[in-house]
Amino acid sequence: MVPEAAVQPEKGADRHEENRLKANRLKADRLRVRSCAVPRLANGRPVRRPLAISSLGGQIPTCAAGRGTADDRDSTLPTASEHTPGSGSDRTAQRFRWLHMTAGDQQPAPQYHSPVMCREVVELLAPAPAGTFLDATVGGGGHAVAVLQAAPQLELIGIDRDHEALKAAAESLADFGDRVVLRHARFDSIPEVLDRLGQPQITACLFDLGVSSAQLDRPERGFSYRLDGPLDMRMDQSATSTAADIVNHADEQHLAAILYRNADERHSRRIAAAIVAKRPFTTTGQLAQVIAEAVPGGDRRRSHPARRTFQALRIEVNNELEILEEALTAAISCLAAAGRCVVLSYHSGEDRLVKSVFRRAAGESAPPRPGLPPMPGIEASVRLLQRRARKPTDSETTANHRASAARLRAVERLNLQG
Repeated sequence: MVPEAAVQPEKGADRHEENRLKANRLKADRLRVRSCAVPRLANGRPVRRPLAISSLGGQIPTCAAGRGTADDRDSTLPTASEHTPGSGSDRTAQRFRWLHMTAGDQQPAPQYHSPVMCREVVELLAPAPAGTFLDATVGGGGHAVAVLQAAPQLELIGIDRDHEALKAAAESLADFGDRVVLRHARFDSIPEVLDRLGQPQITACLFDLGVSSAQLDRPERGFSYRLDGPLDMRMDQSATSTAADIVNHADEQHLAAILYRNADERHSRRIAAAIVAKRPFTTTGQLAQVIAEAVPGGDRRRSHPARRTFQALRIEVNNELEILEEALTAAISCLAAAGRCVVLSYHSGEDRLVKSVFRRAAGESAPPRPGLPPMPGIEASVRLLQRRARKPTDSETTANHRASAARLRAVERLNLQG
């Protein structure tokens, strides 16, 4: 009989047992490192630290030029105590350098407005018949310059509610001389403006919605959650109601409704409660800080927590959605046969409204309930130039991150007399 000590285990079994023990040791090491590095709750989930927004020097940093609903750079901001200038590696210092900007450090915007999807706008409006091109949101004149250069048969009527935008447009369009007329007006007064100018019809129309880079990058205008300034947000400085009036006087329920209706803010009630508890507010930095503390940590990592709230307040201050449907309907009614209307929107609420107005004008209507046929539509007055909204190209969004939210829709007026 062979002694038990002389029996040798198979090589495969010995190797399997060795690998199993090694794997167990590695697993134990990982668990030990995790438990030491990250504080955890009783259920094993990590403890989330509240987000702290630094506004050293009274400033929260600016973003690149462009146009959009808000300054859209994603960020989860570290605290000033965690990252100070000159500490850590050069890479870390460079990454968080913008947290410590002062007013003197900020770079001025290179131009008033970098027109979004300019090539697509020109492509759609340049074939319009000879006549009047109405730019209902002329801004700094970026789109208008490109269209007038490509379409010599068109003359421009440019309107804007922002006096500073009209000054910038006058400079950029000066070379076109008598082909340009600029007026200070909201775009829901299009028929009145055209009547006063003796132009009952137009052959091209453009709406570039949202807020411009020039407005975002000037802290005194109060549009940006990254630049500390007065809580204003008025596009027309002659208007009376400001964002501070809404934030400091609206009741909690009304405030939550504004955030949800204008920006689809999923944490509208939580944010509204935090605002009411901490008000009054006088600056954008104060408001952004309170919003950041109210939003759960997971959502703070995806985008700036104050982005949607600031968008909703801006829309409310300027009545943007309330006047948009009326303005689009009026613009379509003023179009001559084969005239075209192009709209650039920057958030889902705007795009849904534009889509609804255009499809209704095209004789289409949504079904009253899923599974039912659509309601009989009115007679079509336009045709959709595209079924789906066009988006900016990858190269444009790379060069101008604020363009990424843009959606373009266009219609052409039918010749109803033919």
